[in-house]
Amino acid sequence: MELLTNSLPWIQVSLSVILVIVILFQQSSAGAGGAFGGGSEDTINHTRRGAEKILFQLTIIIAILFSFSVFLPLII
Repeated sequence: MELLTNSLPWIQVSLSVILVIVILFQQSSAGAGGAFGGGSEDTINHTRRGAEKILFQLTIIIAILFSFSVFLPLII
């Protein structure tokens, strides 16, 4: 139990840094215009392929692991 309480902050910091890096590596075809409601119409039917799909799935997995590590002390 003590090993978990000592290593959990390091695990959370590592997961958060990895999550930020993976999110920054993702490319958005919408750009800044899409963030404010603009953008082109072809971004509606966008299919992820190749490295973009891997980064997207990796982001989900790391986010789930980070969330689990946050709630882990409440469970134990």
